[in-house]
Amino acid sequence: MKKVIFALMFIALSLILAACGGGDSAEEGNPSEGTESNGVSTTVDITATNWEFDQENYTVPAGEVTFNLTNEEGLHGIQVDGTDVNIEGDESGKVTLEPGEYTIRCSIPCGQGHANMQSTLTVE
Repeated sequence: MKKVIFALMFIALSLILAACGGGDSAEEGNPSEGTESNGVSTTVDITATNWEFDQENYTVPAGEVTFNLTNEEGLHGIQVDGTDVNIEGDESGKVTLEPGEYTIRCSIPCGQGHANMQSTLTVE
């Protein structure tokens, strides 16, 4: 009976450690945009100023993508069409993306140029 209890405790401990083990290395450090997605998150750093993002097009490999938004001028947010990414202010968001083109839009009304504040995300 003791062997059965010991075996069950060992299995339970193994499952707990497997579920809790390993961190998300993408959150440690700051991988640059375009890092290959071999089980590692690709990071897109977006800088927003009044009525524009720092790039017209961002290109990443398919898979897990982390978005980091920095507001350099004004208060902005990003929404990636067709995903649940909706970031406000200087925040981050993560999503898994299939190949295709996605539109990144400013999600916080920021003045007269707000309607035209968008970029394209190309996922290969």
